[in-house]
Amino acid sequence: MNETRYHTETLSKYSFLVTGGAGFIGSNLVGYLLKHGAKKVRVLDNLATGSLSNLLEFKDHPAFEFLEGDIRTLDICVAAMEGMDYVSHQAALGSVPRSIDDPATSNEVNVTGFLNMLLAQNASKSVKRMVYAASSSTYGDSKSLPKVEDTIGKPISPYAVTKLVNEIYADVFYKTYGTPTIGLRYFNVFGPKQSPKGAYAAVIPLFMQALKDNVPPTINGDGEQTRDFTFVENAVQANVRAFFASEAAVNEVFNVAYGERISLNTLWKELERISGKELNAIYGPPRKG
Repeated sequence: MNETRYHTETLSKYSFLVTGGAGFIGSNLVGYLLKHGAKKVRVLDNLATGSLSNLLEFKDHPAFEFLEGDIRTLDICVAAMEGMDYVSHQAALGSVPRSIDDPATSNEVNVTGFLNMLLAQNASKSVKRMVYAASSSTYGDSKSLPKVEDTIGKPISPYAVTKLVNEIYADVFYKTYGTPTIGLRYFNVFGPKQSPKGAYAAVIPLFMQALKDNVPPTINGDGEQTRDFTFVENAVQANVRAFFASEAAVNEVFNVAYGERISLNTLWKELERISGKELNAIYGPPRKG
């Protein structure tokens, strides 16, 4: 991981803030920036879903800084951006089922937190651009394939609503205040540092843990639903390229995807084949959202 350079700029000239940097995607981005010589990498995370274990390898790095705090507090966002050149906003409650169970908290973190980041960016004298995590959930009930950035449907979960609102706020702030942002619509990211634990874990780490434990996984629905699974290094690459992209990319959103669909049944059978194990998956009711 992180061996390939996705930038042409000299990172040693720049300081980066990664919100949600103790999480899955954020910590992988932190690793890339430090490996390639960033002047400073500051992480802002409240550790609600992230883990300090994802950052242990960086704790003694002279360019690394950790700030424990919550994006729901504007003053913390302002302080975190002080002296930063670029911001990668990864902090969010990123689960559809979690948003269905607790839509109010998802809104507070994902919408109020995002608004605070925009306000802090406007107040900053140093930040050149913020790249933020958008989501493929924004496509909602659209049946169109392939998924094209300009064609979206109606959101089908509270989480999707929050991510769509982020895009709307970013657009309004750019047109009203000139706030430069770029959104990245992630599609089912997987890879190192993705936790299989908890009620809201993603499907690939859940499948991998099931194989490790020799326990059949539960698949919601008939398993024929398809996903575009995207390796986390692609998400890292997208963030790095967005930091330094031309002005034409500002106030746009871009898909971050592999470009091919696979059903959950096919995914599970392939993992069984690779592992040499045969565990009959259990099928449960379809998941909402």
